[in-house]
Amino acid sequence: MPNIVVKVPEGAFDTAGRAALGQGIHAAAKSVEGWGDDPRQEALTWVLVEEVKSGSLFVGGADQTSRVIPVIVFFYPPAGVVDAAGRADAVRRIHQAVTAAKPASDPRPVATSIIIRDVADGTWGANGQLWHLPDFARAAGYRHLQHLVEPAAAKTA
Repeated sequence: MPNIVVKVPEGAFDTAGRAALGQGIHAAAKSVEGWGDDPRQEALTWVLVEEVKSGSLFVGGADQTSRVIPVIVFFYPPAGVVDAAGRADAVRRIHQAVTAAKPASDPRPVATSIIIRDVADGTWGANGQLWHLPDFARAAGYRHLQHLVEPAAAKTA
């Protein structure tokens, strides 16, 4: 259940490319975090593709967008969901998703900068309520964190 913000140069990805970015990065997050196929679980991951105006993105102190497509990705999972191996996998999968979404007609290579920042437990609010890791595990169905979810019988006892 991450929130993911993707910053791309204005015009680098057309409508279909932005949709491919959103879908590919969503699929990468799903694979890394291990949530289920229930549409309610799928809906917990938000990907925002945001275009940065021309002349506002600098690489090495200069606007390099004529030579490269720089893409910055901020991946915010709940703390405790993604381990070190998952982080490496996320970086690889997100880079692949960005590269795959690039228009085939664009000769520029993609350069990604991917930042994974855990959201500390108890600091994420959703729909007016503060959530903790067991709440995320229950809602997202994280396969590796189901031990945190209280069985329904225990809650009613």
